[in-house]
Amino acid sequence: MTGETIQSKAGTVLAFDFGERRIGVAVGEQGLQLAHPLTTIDCVMTKQRFEAIAKLIETWQPVLLVVGLPTHADGTEHELTRLSQRFARRLEGRFGIKTCLVDERYTTIAARSSLVELGIKGKKQKPMLDQIAAQHILQSFFDGDYAAT
Repeated sequence: MTGETIQSKAGTVLAFDFGERRIGVAVGEQGLQLAHPLTTIDCVMTKQRFEAIAKLIETWQPVLLVVGLPTHADGTEHELTRLSQRFARRLEGRFGIKTCLVDERYTTIAARSSLVELGIKGKKQKPMLDQIAAQHILQSFFDGDYAAT
């Protein structure tokens, strides 16, 4: 499915910056094409992660889910790439909502930069970093910069 087709459906979109420890979550509306940080799921237990995601889905009723796809700078895959792909498949299978992958190279760097611009530095960034990265992933999707599948 092309990004154009995916983006044509009106409604809310949830985006995820998947990590082995934390998952950042952002939300946006297709019509507005504007992403906002939402929350960070800070848990390594799969059951609790999916329970938290189920609550977000129940609350926000998204029409689409977006998952950041991490790769090396040259685009080659690594272990977190495969874990993110698996996470995306599990989201779609469990919740029955179309899920797409979006290239997330440099989103953490961009998120750190955004927080520094706001005067938030060092350890104070930790609680917000992943959700800001998810915001960048979702905004990249809205802007059409979604090189992944």
